[in-house]
Amino acid sequence: MKRNWVIVLVVLISGMSLLMAAGSQETGSSTRVAVVTPYMANATTAYVIEQFKAEAEQKGWKVSVSDTAGDFGLLVSRIEDAVAQGVDAIVLGMGDPVQMTKGLDAAKAADIPVFGLDAGLVDGVLLNITSDNADLGRQTAEVLVQAMGKTGNVVMYTHDPHPGVRARAVGAAEVFDSYPGITVIQKVHIDVPGPVDNARKVTEDLITAKTPMKGIWAGWDEPAYGTTQALEASSVTDVKVVGIDGTDFAKGEIAKGGPFLATIEQDFDTMAATLADVIADYFEGKMPENNLIQISGNLIQ
Repeated sequence: MKRNWVIVLVVLISGMSLLMAAGSQETGSSTRVAVVTPYMANATTAYVIEQFKAEAEQKGWKVSVSDTAGDFGLLVSRIEDAVAQGVDAIVLGMGDPVQMTKGLDAAKAADIPVFGLDAGLVDGVLLNITSDNADLGRQTAEVLVQAMGKTGNVVMYTHDPHPGVRARAVGAAEVFDSYPGITVIQKVHIDVPGPVDNARKVTEDLITAKTPMKGIWAGWDEPAYGTTQALEASSVTDVKVVGIDGTDFAKGEIAKGGPFLATIEQDFDTMAATLADVIADYFEGKMPENNLIQISGNLIQ
C-alpha cells in the first residue's frame, strides 16, 4: 500500500514538473517583438535583422519581420499594426524614424518601447544601436583621397532616407573639404530597392557624358559594386571606388585589385546581440544608460 502511494506521489510530482516546464515555455514564448524595415532587400539589413531575430528567439521571444520595400507610408502602417497587436517591443531595422512619427506616436501612447537597429534617434525611439557612421565615412574618404593622389573630382553616391548613410556622407564630405585639390562635383541619390542596378546605370551615364571624375565614394557596398561593374564594362581604369559595409562581394572585388579599393566591415553581430540584451534588460525593468550605442568598424583594403 505504501509503495502504491509512493508511485502516485512520483507521478504527481512528474506531472507538476511537466506543467511547470510547459508554463515556463509558454511565458517565454509569449514575449513578442516586431521588427519593421524598409530595406530587407539590402544584404546587410537582411543580415543584421536575421542575426537579431536569432538572438531574440534564443531568449524565447516570438519575432515577426515586416518589410515595406522602401515604402515609408506603409512602414508607418506596419508600426501601427504592431501596436494594435499589442507586441511587447518594436525594432526599427534601419530607416529614418523622422518619417515614422505617426507610428511612433501610436507606440508611445500604447506604452510600447521602440528600439533602433542602425536607424536613428527621435522622440519615441528609446535607443539606437549603430556604427560610428561619420567615422566610417571619414575613413573610406581618406582612402579614396590618397588613392587619387590628393587631387581630382569626386562623385558621391548617397541615400539620405537612411540616417546612417546620411551620417557617412557628412563624414566623407568633411575629409574631401579638407583637401584643396579635391572637388565634389556631384552628389547622387541611389534608389533602394535596386541600388546595384541604379548605381550601375548612373555610372554608365557619367561615363557616357565624359564626366571628369577620378573617384566615386559610395555610402554602402551595393552602389559601389554596381559602379565597379559599369567601370569595368566600359574599360575605365582611372576611376577609384570605395564602399561601406564589408560585404562578401565587396571583399571579393577588393581582392581582385580593380577599381574597388576599400570597404569597412560593420560589426553587425555585436549590434544584434547587444540590442537583444538591451531589450531583455528593459523587460526586467532596467533602462538603457544611454540612448545611443556606437560600434566600431574594421577597414578592409
